[in-house]
Amino acid sequence: MTYRNHLIELPQNRVWRSYLGGRTLDELAGKEGPRDSHYPEDWIASVTLANNPGSDLENEGISSVWVGGKQWLFSDLVAQDPVYFLGADQVARFGNKPMVLVKLLDSAARLQLQAHPTAEFARAHLDSHSGKAEAYYILGMREDIDEGYVYLGFQRPPGRDEFKRCVEAQDLAAMESWFDRISVRPGDTLFIPGGVPHAIGEGIFRVEIMDPSDLVVRFEYQRGESVLPESARFMNRDLDFCLDMFDFEARTESQVRRDNMFQPRPETEYSPTARRYHLLGAETTPCFQVKKSVITGAVEREESSYFTGVVTAGRCVLKTSESAIALDTFGKFFCPAGLGRFIIEADEEVQILECFPPA
Repeated sequence: MTYRNHLIELPQNRVWRSYLGGRTLDELAGKEGPRDSHYPEDWIASVTLANNPGSDLENEGISSVWVGGKQWLFSDLVAQDPVYFLGADQVARFGNKPMVLVKLLDSAARLQLQAHPTAEFARAHLDSHSGKAEAYYILGMREDIDEGYVYLGFQRPPGRDEFKRCVEAQDLAAMESWFDRISVRPGDTLFIPGGVPHAIGEGIFRVEIMDPSDLVVRFEYQRGESVLPESARFMNRDLDFCLDMFDFEARTESQVRRDNMFQPRPETEYSPTARRYHLLGAETTPCFQVKKSVITGAVEREESSYFTGVVTAGRCVLKTSESAIALDTFGKFFCPAGLGRFIIEADEEVQILECFPPA
């Protein structure tokens, strides 16, 4: 099989969600009449099944790739040679599953108020190794959005009894009063730990980097015309089960900007016109690492770890001794741990977001 010494280009892998969006993803796919739908997410290099109660779609969420003239589920391809794709250390620690999930999300509406379990809660109560810490890299806003925003943690936290009462009554005015809108702009990186209530505002196009799970508690049941079934609210449990999962700590906006929002920090200079920047790593989370390369010209690279790459600006050609793939803006690829040397070439500046597993 001809997967060795090749970077793997990743086609779109659209996944159904309860909220509307995806017009930008339609445009990237060249669809006629791009529109918002219930397919607002593109899961990248995914071996994670989507948790969509009632869906009968087999393998929804798992990426498909073309290798050697044959279409593969990405999970099946990795299983052919896990040490090559993931590295011996990652396989010894986590088995044949990549430990970072990357998505492109294009939301037309604000997402439901929600939180994800911590790894500790998931292991103790959900029979899952992974909780769901996640990060956002903001790509842009829709033309009708004056200022993008997120809700991130409670600025005015309720007591547990008040929280339960308002959620059961779906008192949206009360629930939104617990949050301030925290403005975001393109280039911002945000980290949302497990347990922290949050929601991202309408019209924001972004990359999400997260633990490889689809575990979520949505305590707002309806956005627009979409009403969540009960099974999609509390991970097929109930509110009482999930109360211990929530982080009720107060976070001021200044604390959020200090502890949860990050700007690029220079890490490696390949040449005067090619650098890599550190965005997120072990100092913030043990779950994944995020870096950004900004390159004009040609750079030879070799990584000891696998990573998933997303071109966030410009275009480039990725070369190995046996292959070359050309990627435009928002093109995506997977770099196996065992690939060895490869070259990134860009006539004009290209920016690549690089999402790595735990260190």
